[in-house]
Amino acid sequence: MKKITFLLAMSFFIVSAKTNAQDDKKRECTIKYNLFKPDFQSKNYTAAYENWIYLMDNCQDLSVNIYKYGATIAEDVRKDPVLAKRVYEQRLQYFPKNNPAKVHSDYATYLAKNKLASNDEIFSLLEKAYQISPKDMSVKNIYRYFQGVTDKYKDVKPQRVFDTYDDVVESVGEKLDDYAKKISQLTKDSTKVLDAKEKRRLRAYSINSKALGMVEGGLDNIISEIATCERLVPLYQRDFEVNKGNAQWLRRAVSRMFNKGCQEDPLFETLAKAYAEAAPSSDAYSFYAGILEKNGDASGATAMRQKAFDLETDPFKKAKYKLKFAEAAKNRGQLSKARSLAYDAIKYNPNFGKAYLFIGRLYQSSANRCGKGEFEKRMVYVAALQQARRALAVDPSIESVARKYIRSYAGNVPNKTVIFTAGFNSGDPYTIKCWIGQTVRVP
Repeated sequence: MKKITFLLAMSFFIVSAKTNAQDDKKRECTIKYNLFKPDFQSKNYTAAYENWIYLMDNCQDLSVNIYKYGATIAEDVRKDPVLAKRVYEQRLQYFPKNNPAKVHSDYATYLAKNKLASNDEIFSLLEKAYQISPKDMSVKNIYRYFQGVTDKYKDVKPQRVFDTYDDVVESVGEKLDDYAKKISQLTKDSTKVLDAKEKRRLRAYSINSKALGMVEGGLDNIISEIATCERLVPLYQRDFEVNKGNAQWLRRAVSRMFNKGCQEDPLFETLAKAYAEAAPSSDAYSFYAGILEKNGDASGATAMRQKAFDLETDPFKKAKYKLKFAEAAKNRGQLSKARSLAYDAIKYNPNFGKAYLFIGRLYQSSANRCGKGEFEKRMVYVAALQQARRALAVDPSIESVARKYIRSYAGNVPNKTVIFTAGFNSGDPYTIKCWIGQTVRVP
């Protein structure tokens, strides 16, 4: 009996001692953290380092700030690759649910920037980030990941490349729409003076929108090399029976064939009809309208496009539909109507740079038609240049494209000799003839 009592007493003592030790450790961790955090925030990195290392060694799950702040110390202050890698790996171990996609993406960026890992290792991290949440990846890493997928699968699994492209482009498109709405909200009242906080937000939205727009263009350049009609048609013919009720697959297949100019192939009509049946929606009706128009039913196509437009409730998506209507009118040779529809699109989205660029292209295509002599023809480019500059001013996501048009149009406006010969002076008003009918200033 005495032996049992002794063993129970010893067990209690051991448990009590262990509990006390744990409590002591927690108190010490809290003390060290409360010393570390203000030192870091005041940029006293030398003082912060010693307490931070203690936290990294003994208090790994105390706070995610150990790793958020620690990344700065390891990467920017100490410039220690071994320490930096430890920060990322411990964070993923002890805080696996705290923004893991961004952490994997940032880790890949660090390794790539400092050439500390192979391409396969970096791709593996990006793939993990992508599988968790593409929208939390950095802009560069979205591009880097898609390039990796393309290099790896373009010859053996092209469908994998197309699926990834669709996922990424949809994610980028959602982000672009979100930034466009935020920019529009801040700039819709031209008389309002933005405060410092609003200016910072507008600048951030514009920078991010510009970066995403460049990524979107880069993704299109990559996919254009492999997404040819010669490759798409047999691929979609092979997979159609299995997917003829799969609305997402049909939408993506129709969209890709449309964007690559494969509408003349009979398969496009088959896909568009199946999409309209599988998912009666504004998007499906919009594609089906193109089929009706191709088959000579212009009034049916117009009615179907209107049906697509009426079903949509998001003004920014309505703007995109209006621009599609404008493109259809242009293809029918109805240039004035096309411009009117493009301006309708701008009413729904005042920052819709693509609509302004579309109008500029309408003008440019009419230079020979709306001008007799050199001066008159070149003045059409002045009107086109105004539209391109407006696009650049309102929509940062298309900056690189807008600048190309600006350079092209600016290179074709009348020079001083042409202006003098025509009997005009710089700054004079001039009304362009024919359907354009716009008054601009002589450059």
